[in-house]
Amino acid sequence: MENLQEYISDFFALDPSTVSKVISSTLLIIVLSLIRLVVLRIIFRHTDDVRIRYNWRKTSTYVSVILGILIIGRVWITGFESITTYLGIVSAGIAIALKDPLSNLAAWVFIVWRRPFTPGDRIEIGSVRGDVIDQRIFQFTVMEIGNWVDGDQSTGRVVRIPNGKVFTESLANYSKGFKFIWDEIQVLVTFESDWKKAKSILTKIAHARTEHLTKEAERRVQEASAKMMIFYKTLTPIVYTSVKDSGVMLSIRFLCDPRKRRGSEQEIWEDILDRFAECEDIDFAYPTQRLYNNISEGKPQARAQMPLQTTHKQT
Repeated sequence: MENLQEYISDFFALDPSTVSKVISSTLLIIVLSLIRLVVLRIIFRHTDDVRIRYNWRKTSTYVSVILGILIIGRVWITGFESITTYLGIVSAGIAIALKDPLSNLAAWVFIVWRRPFTPGDRIEIGSVRGDVIDQRIFQFTVMEIGNWVDGDQSTGRVVRIPNGKVFTESLANYSKGFKFIWDEIQVLVTFESDWKKAKSILTKIAHARTEHLTKEAERRVQEASAKMMIFYKTLTPIVYTSVKDSGVMLSIRFLCDPRKRRGSEQEIWEDILDRFAECEDIDFAYPTQRLYNNISEGKPQARAQMPLQTTHKQT
């Protein structure tokens, strides 16, 4: 080793102490890399779970980098007897020179510690919605959903978001806590339709398609209520009635899996179309123009009176 140090020192015209630090740093990087590879190989042999493998790969990278910075810093920077002093000076310099990266780094610590989301969760932060597919020290990555695509389905775009956004933007997590979302389908029928019959049909369809989620949702609510103030009295599907310009609005409110929203709506709509096609007294309403003769149409007691006709006699 001494001969190697002398050779490198003479060849590159470097101070022997500098050569020693370079060799020590190189050996340290190699050792940390080998330890990381061994740990990952052991983990990968014992599990095929993609999420577990991803978490171990990212965690081992962070630990290796942090240890490398601390130990190599102690090798190169002398006069610091404690790691606390060293970290304090480094942190002060970073705070002055790198405001935004520091904010992203602090947000990364918050994300790792508080876990507002993890890879695989579906989130909405600011105006971006998507599934988290990667998480790094300065940014996280989501596979975008929505935007110009209906039904919360993927657009195919990968969006990289600075970690600091978790401090400045509102964050919604579809996959944490309750783990279900409420969805609504609005069905508009004409005033002349038997809206009570239509409401009964919609209620039966909603129960048939979504009631199997009720028990699971109740269990999730009980689990979530232990950590957060979540109050739900009714988790079964329900149909609400209101009146619009073109007819009677029947709104189906039901629970669904966030990732199966479009499929759930399709199943319910297909059932509605089949059932309404069998009913002669139910029609869908839509904006139209019609001539309404209030003298001959409408309820008898609400009709307008025929205007009196006046006659003129010739003399």
